[in-house]
Amino acid sequence: MPSPAWRVRAGAYFRLMRLHRPIGTLLLMWPMLWALWVAAAGVPDLHVLAVFVLGTLSMRSAGCVINDFADRNIDGHVARTRDRPLAQGEVSPREALVLFTVLVAISAGLVLTMNRLTIYLSFVGVALAVIYPFMKRYTYLPQIFLGAAFGWAVPMAFAAETDSVPELAWAIMAAAVLWAMVYDTQYAMVDREDDAKIGVKSTAILFGDNDCDFVGAFQILLLVGLALIGREAGLGWTYGIALAVCTGLAVYQQTLIRERDPVKCFRAFMNNNWYGAVVFAGIVAHYALLATAEPG
Repeated sequence: MPSPAWRVRAGAYFRLMRLHRPIGTLLLMWPMLWALWVAAAGVPDLHVLAVFVLGTLSMRSAGCVINDFADRNIDGHVARTRDRPLAQGEVSPREALVLFTVLVAISAGLVLTMNRLTIYLSFVGVALAVIYPFMKRYTYLPQIFLGAAFGWAVPMAFAAETDSVPELAWAIMAAAVLWAMVYDTQYAMVDREDDAKIGVKSTAILFGDNDCDFVGAFQILLLVGLALIGREAGLGWTYGIALAVCTGLAVYQQTLIRERDPVKCFRAFMNNNWYGAVVFAGIVAHYALLATAEPG
Protein backbone atom coordinates (compact mmCIF):
# COMPACT_ATOMS: atom_id res chain seq x y z
CA MET A 1 0.00 0.00 0.00
CA PRO A 2 1.37 3.44 -0.87
CA SER A 3 2.13 5.72 2.08
CA PRO A 4 -0.19 8.64 2.85
CA ALA A 5 2.54 11.04 1.67
CA TRP A 6 2.65 9.36 -1.74
CA ARG A 7 -1.13 9.43 -1.99
CA VAL A 8 -1.08 13.16 -1.31
CA ARG A 9 1.63 13.68 -3.94
CA ALA A 10 -0.25 11.54 -6.47
CA GLY A 11 -3.36 13.59 -5.77
CA ALA A 12 -1.43 16.79 -6.42
CA TYR A 13 -0.20 15.44 -9.78
CA PHE A 14 -3.76 14.34 -10.60
CA ARG A 15 -5.05 17.87 -9.99
CA LEU A 16 -2.09 19.44 -11.79
CA MET A 17 -3.02 17.44 -14.89
CA ARG A 18 -6.64 18.55 -14.33
CA LEU A 19 -7.86 14.94 -14.53
CA HIS A 20 -10.56 15.83 -12.01
CA ARG A 21 -11.94 18.38 -14.49
CA PRO A 22 -12.41 16.67 -17.87
CA ILE A 23 -14.08 19.64 -19.61
CA GLY A 24 -10.80 20.74 -21.23
CA THR A 25 -10.17 17.24 -22.58
CA LEU A 26 -13.68 17.12 -24.02
CA LEU A 27 -13.38 20.54 -25.68
CA LEU A 28 -10.12 19.39 -27.26
CA MET A 29 -11.57 16.03 -28.23
CA TRP A 30 -14.77 17.07 -30.02
CA PRO A 31 -13.18 18.77 -33.08
CA MET A 32 -10.74 15.86 -33.34
CA LEU A 33 -13.68 13.43 -33.42
CA TRP A 34 -15.54 15.59 -35.97
CA ALA A 35 -12.44 15.43 -38.17
CA LEU A 36 -11.86 11.69 -37.79
CA TRP A 37 -15.44 10.80 -38.73
CA VAL A 38 -15.49 13.18 -41.71
CA ALA A 39 -12.05 12.02 -42.89
CA ALA A 40 -13.12 8.38 -42.70
CA ALA A 41 -16.65 9.07 -43.99
CA GLY A 42 -17.83 7.01 -41.05
CA VAL A 43 -16.17 5.04 -38.27
CA PRO A 44 -12.39 5.66 -38.45
CA ASP A 45 -9.66 3.06 -38.13
CA LEU A 46 -9.88 1.82 -34.54
CA HIS A 47 -6.13 2.04 -33.98
CA VAL A 48 -6.14 5.65 -35.15
CA LEU A 49 -9.15 6.40 -32.95
CA ALA A 50 -7.50 4.88 -29.88
CA VAL A 51 -4.24 6.75 -30.47
CA PHE A 52 -6.02 10.08 -30.85
CA VAL A 53 -8.25 9.62 -27.82
CA LEU A 54 -5.29 8.67 -25.61
CA GLY A 55 -3.14 11.36 -27.21
CA THR A 56 -5.81 13.97 -26.53
CA LEU A 57 -5.85 13.00 -22.88
CA SER A 58 -2.07 13.03 -22.50
CA MET A 59 -1.53 16.28 -24.43
CA ARG A 60 -4.35 18.09 -22.62
CA SER A 61 -2.75 16.98 -19.34
CA ALA A 62 0.63 18.19 -20.58
CA GLY A 63 -0.93 21.50 -21.59
CA CYS A 64 -2.41 21.96 -18.12
CA VAL A 65 0.94 21.26 -16.49
CA ILE A 66 2.88 23.73 -18.65
CA ASN A 67 0.07 26.29 -18.25
CA ASP A 68 0.31 26.08 -14.47
CA PHE A 69 4.11 26.23 -14.68
CA ALA A 70 3.84 29.45 -16.71
CA ASP A 71 1.24 30.86 -14.27
CA ARG A 72 2.83 29.64 -11.05
CA ASN A 73 3.45 33.21 -9.84
CA ILE A 74 0.04 34.43 -11.03
CA ASP A 75 -2.45 31.74 -9.99
CA GLY A 76 -2.15 32.58 -6.30
CA HIS A 77 -3.63 36.03 -6.99
CA VAL A 78 -6.72 34.74 -8.83
CA ALA A 79 -9.66 33.45 -6.77
CA ARG A 80 -10.46 30.57 -9.14
CA THR A 81 -6.86 29.31 -9.39
CA ARG A 82 -5.25 30.03 -6.05
CA ASP A 83 -5.65 26.41 -4.89
CA ARG A 84 -3.75 24.86 -7.82
CA PRO A 85 -0.86 22.59 -6.75
CA LEU A 86 1.96 24.78 -8.09
CA ALA A 87 0.47 27.94 -6.61
CA GLN A 88 0.18 26.16 -3.24
CA GLY A 89 3.69 24.69 -3.39
CA GLU A 90 2.38 21.12 -3.39
CA VAL A 91 4.41 20.44 -6.54
CA SER A 92 7.73 22.10 -7.37
CA PRO A 93 8.41 23.78 -10.74
CA ARG A 94 11.04 21.12 -11.47
CA GLU A 95 8.56 18.32 -10.80
CA ALA A 96 6.06 20.04 -13.10
CA LEU A 97 8.60 20.18 -15.93
CA VAL A 98 9.48 16.50 -15.43
CA LEU A 99 5.79 15.57 -15.51
CA PHE A 100 5.28 17.67 -18.64
CA THR A 101 8.20 15.89 -20.33
CA VAL A 102 6.81 12.47 -19.40
CA LEU A 103 3.37 13.33 -20.78
CA VAL A 104 4.83 14.66 -24.03
CA ALA A 105 6.95 11.49 -24.30
CA ILE A 106 3.79 9.37 -23.91
CA SER A 107 2.10 11.40 -26.65
CA ALA A 108 5.17 11.03 -28.84
CA GLY A 109 5.15 7.26 -28.35
CA LEU A 110 1.53 7.17 -29.47
CA VAL A 111 2.03 9.34 -32.54
CA LEU A 112 5.06 7.33 -33.64
CA THR A 113 2.63 4.52 -34.48
CA MET A 114 1.05 6.80 -37.11
CA ASN A 115 2.23 7.65 -40.63
CA ARG A 116 5.05 10.07 -41.40
CA LEU A 117 2.82 13.06 -42.20
CA THR A 118 1.06 12.78 -38.85
CA ILE A 119 4.42 12.58 -37.06
CA TYR A 120 5.66 15.73 -38.81
CA LEU A 121 2.47 17.61 -37.91
CA SER A 122 2.80 16.58 -34.27
CA PHE A 123 5.87 18.80 -33.83
CA VAL A 124 3.72 21.84 -34.54
CA GLY A 125 1.15 20.58 -32.04
CA VAL A 126 3.75 20.35 -29.26
CA ALA A 127 5.08 23.82 -30.10
CA LEU A 128 1.58 25.31 -29.90
CA ALA A 129 0.96 23.59 -26.56
CA VAL A 130 4.16 25.10 -25.14
CA ILE A 131 3.65 28.60 -26.59
CA TYR A 132 0.01 29.15 -25.67
CA PRO A 133 0.34 29.55 -21.85
CA PHE A 134 2.78 32.43 -22.26
CA MET A 135 0.71 34.38 -24.80
CA LYS A 136 -1.52 35.99 -22.17
CA ARG A 137 1.51 38.09 -21.19
CA TYR A 138 2.08 39.48 -24.68
CA THR A 139 -1.27 39.63 -26.49
CA TYR A 140 -4.93 40.25 -25.72
CA LEU A 141 -5.74 37.38 -28.08
CA PRO A 142 -4.35 34.28 -26.32
CA GLN A 143 -7.63 32.56 -27.23
CA ILE A 144 -6.49 32.38 -30.85
CA PHE A 145 -3.40 30.45 -29.77
CA LEU A 146 -5.54 28.18 -27.61
CA GLY A 147 -7.81 27.55 -30.59
CA ALA A 148 -4.82 26.75 -32.78
CA ALA A 149 -3.40 24.38 -30.14
CA PHE A 150 -6.74 22.63 -29.67
CA GLY A 151 -7.60 22.69 -33.38
CA TRP A 152 -4.27 21.24 -34.54
CA ALA A 153 -5.65 17.78 -33.80
CA VAL A 154 -7.89 18.26 -36.88
CA PRO A 155 -5.22 18.25 -39.62
CA MET A 156 -3.41 15.52 -37.69
CA ALA A 157 -6.59 13.41 -37.69
CA PHE A 158 -7.01 13.80 -41.45
CA ALA A 159 -3.32 12.98 -41.96
CA ALA A 160 -3.60 9.83 -39.84
CA GLU A 161 -6.78 8.62 -41.53
CA THR A 162 -6.12 9.64 -45.16
CA ASP A 163 -2.39 10.51 -45.31
CA SER A 164 -3.38 13.96 -46.59
CA VAL A 165 -4.63 17.30 -45.27
CA PRO A 166 -7.32 18.59 -47.65
CA GLU A 167 -8.95 22.01 -47.57
CA LEU A 168 -11.85 20.57 -45.61
CA ALA A 169 -9.47 19.78 -42.75
CA TRP A 170 -8.33 23.39 -42.54
CA ALA A 171 -11.96 24.53 -42.63
CA ILE A 172 -12.77 22.31 -39.64
CA MET A 173 -9.69 23.62 -37.84
CA ALA A 174 -10.84 27.19 -38.52
CA ALA A 175 -14.19 26.28 -36.96
CA ALA A 176 -12.34 24.89 -33.94
CA VAL A 177 -10.47 28.19 -33.55
CA LEU A 178 -13.72 30.18 -33.77
CA TRP A 179 -15.27 27.88 -31.20
CA ALA A 180 -12.31 28.46 -28.85
CA MET A 181 -12.83 32.20 -29.24
CA VAL A 182 -16.40 31.66 -28.01
CA TYR A 183 -15.83 29.40 -25.03
CA ASP A 184 -12.50 30.77 -23.87
CA THR A 185 -13.78 34.35 -23.94
CA GLN A 186 -16.66 33.16 -21.76
CA TYR A 187 -14.06 31.49 -19.53
CA ALA A 188 -11.96 34.68 -19.42
CA MET A 189 -15.05 36.67 -18.39
CA VAL A 190 -14.98 34.67 -15.14
CA ASP A 191 -11.48 35.95 -14.24
CA ARG A 192 -11.64 39.40 -15.84
CA GLU A 193 -11.37 41.48 -12.66
CA ASP A 194 -8.48 39.46 -11.23
CA ASP A 195 -6.70 39.32 -14.60
CA ALA A 196 -6.96 43.09 -15.05
CA LYS A 197 -5.41 43.67 -11.61
CA ILE A 198 -2.38 41.46 -12.26
CA GLY A 199 -1.84 42.41 -15.90
CA VAL A 200 -2.94 39.18 -17.58
CA LYS A 201 -4.40 39.79 -21.05
CA SER A 202 -7.48 38.19 -22.60
CA THR A 203 -10.21 38.80 -25.16
CA ALA A 204 -12.62 39.49 -22.28
CA ILE A 205 -10.49 42.48 -21.27
CA LEU A 206 -9.87 43.54 -24.88
CA PHE A 207 -13.55 43.52 -25.84
CA GLY A 208 -14.65 45.28 -22.64
CA ASP A 209 -18.33 46.23 -22.63
CA ASN A 210 -18.71 44.72 -26.11
CA ASP A 211 -17.68 41.24 -24.97
CA CYS A 212 -21.14 39.67 -25.35
CA ASP A 213 -21.52 41.14 -28.82
CA PHE A 214 -18.16 39.77 -29.92
CA VAL A 215 -19.00 36.34 -28.50
CA GLY A 216 -22.29 36.49 -30.40
CA ALA A 217 -20.50 37.41 -33.63
CA PHE A 218 -18.11 34.47 -33.19
CA GLN A 219 -21.07 32.18 -32.51
CA ILE A 220 -22.73 33.26 -35.75
CA LEU A 221 -19.50 32.83 -37.73
CA LEU A 222 -19.04 29.40 -36.18
CA LEU A 223 -22.54 28.27 -37.16
CA VAL A 224 -22.05 29.57 -40.71
CA GLY A 225 -18.68 27.81 -40.90
CA LEU A 226 -20.11 24.54 -39.64
CA ALA A 227 -22.95 24.79 -42.16
CA LEU A 228 -20.47 25.31 -45.02
CA ILE A 229 -18.39 22.39 -43.76
CA GLY A 230 -21.51 20.23 -43.74
CA ARG A 231 -22.32 21.20 -47.32
CA GLU A 232 -18.77 20.50 -48.47
CA ALA A 233 -18.69 17.14 -46.70
CA GLY A 234 -22.15 16.19 -47.94
CA LEU A 235 -23.60 15.86 -44.47
CA GLY A 236 -27.36 15.39 -44.44
CA TRP A 237 -30.43 16.26 -42.41
CA THR A 238 -29.21 14.85 -39.10
CA TYR A 239 -26.33 17.32 -39.22
CA GLY A 240 -28.80 20.09 -40.03
CA ILE A 241 -30.83 19.21 -36.93
CA ALA A 242 -27.61 19.23 -34.88
CA LEU A 243 -26.81 22.77 -36.05
CA ALA A 244 -30.34 23.87 -35.20
CA VAL A 245 -29.83 22.55 -31.66
CA CYS A 246 -26.46 24.31 -31.53
CA THR A 247 -28.17 27.56 -32.48
CA GLY A 248 -30.40 27.12 -29.44
CA LEU A 249 -27.36 26.40 -27.27
CA ALA A 250 -25.67 29.58 -28.52
CA VAL A 251 -28.75 31.63 -27.64
CA TYR A 252 -28.82 30.01 -24.19
CA GLN A 253 -25.16 30.89 -23.65
CA GLN A 254 -25.90 34.50 -24.58
CA THR A 255 -28.63 34.66 -21.94
CA LEU A 256 -26.12 33.43 -19.37
CA ILE A 257 -23.29 35.85 -20.14
CA ARG A 258 -25.41 39.01 -20.62
CA GLU A 259 -25.30 39.83 -16.91
CA ARG A 260 -21.55 39.10 -16.83
CA ASP A 261 -22.00 37.19 -13.61
CA PRO A 262 -18.87 34.99 -13.20
CA VAL A 263 -20.89 31.94 -12.12
CA LYS A 264 -23.19 32.20 -15.15
CA CYS A 265 -20.27 32.88 -17.49
CA PHE A 266 -18.65 29.70 -16.24
CA ARG A 267 -21.91 27.85 -16.81
CA ALA A 268 -21.95 29.14 -20.40
CA PHE A 269 -18.38 27.92 -20.84
CA MET A 270 -19.30 24.46 -19.53
CA ASN A 271 -22.33 24.33 -21.84
CA ASN A 272 -19.96 24.18 -24.81
CA ASN A 273 -19.34 20.53 -24.07
CA TRP A 274 -22.93 19.89 -25.19
CA TYR A 275 -22.33 22.02 -28.26
CA GLY A 276 -19.40 19.88 -29.38
CA ALA A 277 -21.24 16.67 -28.55
CA VAL A 278 -24.30 17.71 -30.57
CA VAL A 279 -22.20 18.48 -33.67
CA PHE A 280 -20.50 15.11 -33.30
CA ALA A 281 -23.85 13.34 -32.90
CA GLY A 282 -25.10 14.94 -36.11
CA ILE A 283 -22.03 13.75 -38.01
CA VAL A 284 -22.14 10.22 -36.58
CA ALA A 285 -25.87 9.89 -37.28
CA HIS A 286 -25.38 10.95 -40.90
CA TYR A 287 -22.76 8.27 -41.61
CA ALA A 288 -24.65 5.64 -39.59
CA LEU A 289 -27.79 6.21 -41.68
CA LEU A 290 -25.67 6.16 -44.83
CA ALA A 291 -24.19 2.82 -43.85
CA THR A 292 -27.59 1.25 -43.15
CA ALA A 293 -28.89 2.48 -46.51
CA GLU A 294 -26.07 0.80 -48.43
CA PRO A 295 -27.02 -2.54 -50.06
CA GLY A 296 -25.60 -5.75 -48.63
